Amino acid sequence: MAGYLDQYGAGEERRNKLIKRAVLSILAIAIVGGSLAFYFWDFRQERQVKRFFEFARAQDYKAAYALWGCTDAAPCRDYAFDRFLDDWGPKSKYAGFKEMRIERSRSCNEGVIITAVIDGNREERLMVDRYKLTIGFSPWPVCPR
Repeated sequence: MAGYLDQYGAGEERRNKLIKRAVLSILAIAIVGGSLAFYFWDFRQERQVKRFFEFARAQDYKAAYALWGCTDAAPCRDYAFDRFLDDWGPKSKYAGFKEMRIERSRSCNEGVIITAVIDGNREERLMVDRYKLTIGFSPWPVCPR
């Protein structure tokens, strides 16, 4: 015969287990979510730089120039297409490069500074606007304070 107080405290014990599981689950989700957010924070900007180098490797210079926010209809005032070809075209120091990898990306206020290593020995720092995703040369090696 079961006693009157045999089940005393069982409900509280179940509730404490439930609270403990909920807190650990929320903590685990926060850690995983934070890690993923940190890892993918600059994903769109890095992908834009990779697209730029794919266009440059394929010698589609008009498409690569468009990623800088410049087109035939609206050319860049301070960076004409001829100058772009001097920097990235067939007679530039990057002509015919074989590989490119992103070594580092640093988030600044309005953009991301991406350090790309080209052919394993040449570094180029590019700045990608966070919202427009336009590319340009980085004016700083690291983000200004």
